[in-house]
Amino acid sequence: MNGSSSLWELFRTELAGATFTDLSHAFHPGQPRFALFPDEQREVLFDHSRGDGFQVHRYGFVGQWGTHVDPPVHFIEWGRTVDQIPVEEMLLPLVILDISERVATNADATPTLDDIAGWEARNGRIPEKSFVALRTDWWKRWPDTDDFYNRSADGVAHTPGWARDVLEALFEQRGITAIGHEQIDTDPGLATSVGSYALEHYVLSLDRWQIELLARLDEVPEAGALILASWPKAEGGSGFPARAIAIHR
Repeated sequence: MNGSSSLWELFRTELAGATFTDLSHAFHPGQPRFALFPDEQREVLFDHSRGDGFQVHRYGFVGQWGTHVDPPVHFIEWGRTVDQIPVEEMLLPLVILDISERVATNADATPTLDDIAGWEARNGRIPEKSFVALRTDWWKRWPDTDDFYNRSADGVAHTPGWARDVLEALFEQRGITAIGHEQIDTDPGLATSVGSYALEHYVLSLDRWQIELLARLDEVPEAGALILASWPKAEGGSGFPARAIAIHR
């Protein structure tokens, strides 16, 4: 088998029976979003019903819209922008940390170092240069904004999120490339409700990136899958809707 055909053979054999799971929400006006962001505006410029030979929409939305990528520049001045993240980082081993059972009884739950230890006891050490996704099953609340933010009577959002010691273990000890999660923020709702986005700042300060508002992580095995994450190449872009796909058996 020569070099030019080797990946074709991989596609025909190894990927022929694989499952491709879409991890992205379809975005639309009125969906859950950060409170300071305007809603999406969509205008039909040309349409078949008007006698046009084609259909064209004009879209207006913030970069952090729906399932989206946050590059370092989102929080870090002079950090990498969406067009500066190399394509080599867009196909990675996918690790899923599952805390969905705890979230079902405690919406403020966050992962612990024991979750990493348990995953590694079952699957071996988390691979370097991998993508680690936090499964909470929060995606099932989409697209109900009230349900997604889950605010108590005092206005505090009760949503799961990451934990600093877990992120440090993943980025600084395992050397992962990126993270993702199903909720709207890296930080849990108890933190964002008081204006703290320290965990997101930490991740992006490491020159790493993340995907927010992932979906269907419950349909993917915790180990052995790949993630293909991509987005438009906006010059100098500080974020953009993303398409994320898990490839697994």
